[in-house]
Amino acid sequence: MAETRKVALITGGGRGMGEAIARELHAEGYGLALMSPSESCEKLAAELGGVASRGVAEKAEDIQAIFDLAMKIYGRIDAVVNHTGHPPKGDLLDIPDEDWTLGSDMMILSLVRMARLVTPVMLRQGKGAFVNITTFAAYEPSLVFPVSCTYRAAAGAFTKLYADRYAADNIRMNCILPGYIDSLNHKPETADKVPMKRIGQVEEIAKTAAFLLSDGAGYITGQNIRVDGGITRHV
Repeated sequence: MAETRKVALITGGGRGMGEAIARELHAEGYGLALMSPSESCEKLAAELGGVASRGVAEKAEDIQAIFDLAMKIYGRIDAVVNHTGHPPKGDLLDIPDEDWTLGSDMMILSLVRMARLVTPVMLRQGKGAFVNITTFAAYEPSLVFPVSCTYRAAAGAFTKLYADRYAADNIRMNCILPGYIDSLNHKPETADKVPMKRIGQVEEIAKTAAFLLSDGAGYITGQNIRVDGGITRHV
């Protein structure tokens, strides 16, 4: 029997923000296809009645594998959340070529490859939505994270290009730019940098993602939504 539930494919879907998004979408009735580098995606999928495939976003074959699994089990994909870990850090000109290449594969080519696979499915279905998790520092870059900032900004550009190309087909793509979130262990003084004076919660990212994937956000596409407690300075 054909799947009638909406189906969400989530990379980095085993822990942290990815796990929180998976739980939120499960509560909203989505079937889940989860990917992460470790067994965490498999454990979470088993708990939530979904399916999982271990893999990393920078490998085309791993993206292909989770896509194939989702289509085999569900026969449809309505929502995609592209979520990855952090690329290597270092002093700006000391970062070797291979680390820049890894960053490109993780944060740009992963989006392109996923879109190539899923877009034809969404075109057949008549609608769909993507959410890409980037960072509040994408447009206020920090020398602490040179590779991440460079390619997260590029992810925003790709998102806008994709949104323009497929908006008339009722397929949307947006970015969430998280600030300091409790998926990582932040120093206590980090909260002092944030106008709200607290660290964000993964559940707040999850609810934003669920909204952007929903029909309630049906007229929102190509946007960078900052969920950062106000830390971004530019208007």
